[in-house]
Amino acid sequence: MFQNDGFGALDRPECLRLLAKVPVGRVVYTRQALPAVLPVNFALDADGSVLLSTSPESGLVRAVDGVVVAFEADEFDARTRSGWSVVVTGRAALVTDPAERARLVRDGPARWMPPRDVVFLRIESEMVTGRELRGARGAH
Repeated sequence: MFQNDGFGALDRPECLRLLAKVPVGRVVYTRQALPAVLPVNFALDADGSVLLSTSPESGLVRAVDGVVVAFEADEFDARTRSGWSVVVTGRAALVTDPAERARLVRDGPARWMPPRDVVFLRIESEMVTGRELRGARGAH
């Protein structure tokens, strides 16, 4: 349902459907007691978890393994003033199971740069929220 401001809430299935359409999102986490945001490529797993691939030396691994983080992705069309934003909140964890890791090497998120070794982070989709904006008429 849309309110007068043109925004409407999205349910979990719609949020996950929209997330699957875009290749880049942002991880929101804490670094040295301050908020940090990092753009990343990602993939959604069958259970709705967000999957990231990175280097084992990445500061992201040390900062988020075992802690609750947020992940956000969106799409916006400036011409029509419409779009959506989805936030996934959940515990991030390094994938350590050898079979799961092998599956993700084969079918997981694409990597921007080929690291010597790759590790995978999984963000559980414990809370998924989203909003859709339908074009505002007459706005400048």
